[in-house]
Amino acid sequence: MEILTSGKLTKVKSRHEPGVSKQTGFTSPATHYLEPTIDLNQELVVNRDATFFVRVDGDTFKEHNILNKDVLIIDRSLPWNFDTLALVIQDGEFKIQRIPFGFSEEEFTVWGIITYIIHYAR
Repeated sequence: MEILTSGKLTKVKSRHEPGVSKQTGFTSPATHYLEPTIDLNQELVVNRDATFFVRVDGDTFKEHNILNKDVLIIDRSLPWNFDTLALVIQDGEFKIQRIPFGFSEEEFTVWGIITYIIHYAR
């Protein structure tokens, strides 16, 4: 027996790759399942390590449009400005208030800035 050629095995140069089928006729009612889901952490959180979620119990903060069962997204890494809605520590208790112009650090401590208020719909 005589060998005419020898060498390495080579990969096939053209392979069949599956593709997306072309839609014909009526659209499928399941096409919305192909869309990616919305990740609220990706959309609403800037600094994941410094962000906290707090659920409010009661209607004590109606003046700030914060109602019972709302969720507050609080970022501790953001700098505060005057008139910013924040979670503060005053007299050893957590409170929600806007930072007044000309406040001193002795009045209260800014714990974090409220970035979003998620309202409970029921």
